[in-house]
Amino acid sequence: MRYSLVSRFRGALLGALLGEKLTLSNDKQLQSRCDVDRIAVLGVQSLIALGRLDLDDWLERQQQYSLHLDTTDEISPNLILATLPVALFFHENTIKVRQNLLRVLQIWEDDPVVRDGTLAVGYAIAKSLTEKLHPQTLIPETIAFIGETPTSLPQQLLKVNDLLNRGAGLDRAQAELSREEKQSNAIAMAFYCFLGTLEDYRLSVLRATHTANIWQQEPGNLYSKSISAITGALSGAYNSTVGIPVTWRVLHSQPNSAAWGMTNFSQMLKLADALVAVWSGMYNLDLNPSEFKQEGCVISDAQASLSLWEAPSRLCVYAAPRVIRSR
Repeated sequence: MRYSLVSRFRGALLGALLGEKLTLSNDKQLQSRCDVDRIAVLGVQSLIALGRLDLDDWLERQQQYSLHLDTTDEISPNLILATLPVALFFHENTIKVRQNLLRVLQIWEDDPVVRDGTLAVGYAIAKSLTEKLHPQTLIPETIAFIGETPTSLPQQLLKVNDLLNRGAGLDRAQAELSREEKQSNAIAMAFYCFLGTLEDYRLSVLRATHTANIWQQEPGNLYSKSISAITGALSGAYNSTVGIPVTWRVLHSQPNSAAWGMTNFSQMLKLADALVAVWSGMYNLDLNPSEFKQEGCVISDAQASLSLWEAPSRLCVYAAPRVIRSR
């Protein structure tokens, strides 16, 4: 593999976090994104604890922290980030990616544009993680993955494909993708920034941030802040943490730069690592001693914890036969 799966998981989560922070210019914006970010983290923790998607557990965790999303306001397109853990966890099977993304969206009000955007981003991330992303065919494949829909997102993605084929610059893309249907165009613009500079996370996010800053000046445009966060998630999954500038990572690794409900940068890394561990079927013997019988190792469904990566002395990780497998 070009990059390890752990590095790509980390890249997707950190990429979204860093892309988001570059456009949060005031406390009001930060507060509006807070619940989305925490829900994403709670989703990761639920998958780690249970080893599967459980909507009741997601809801219980949200209620425990009194988190609620009003999907009628500018939060709506940011729900794509809340579903990011599901796209990562089921990435190896696009059928399950689709099924489980649609399942988790049932938690919130059904918005067709959010649905299509979630499927589009989830599909692109799945292709990146399996190293099957081909820039020439990604958009047609993504449109097919979305399926029949009343929204304009497939048409906007076709515009992106045409812009990329013509080698159109950022100004031209901004002009053609900022006239109507702001919500769909924000998602399409993120795909343009991602695919236009595919191998360069830094440039992709900076272009997305530049676009977001311009769109913020337009009356009624509530969705500009989603562009750089979605671009960061897409490019982070494709380029992994290797592609994220060290200076950016150091800047946001300080304890006082809390985000996504995290107190420091390293906690996000541990979440990503633990999520990969559960996905792969790794076990910590010390965490689940009752699951092992003396006459033979009998292991139930995969479970993991952040302490898997924090054991101070002895770390024993086991996997049962056929546990590390595609679901």
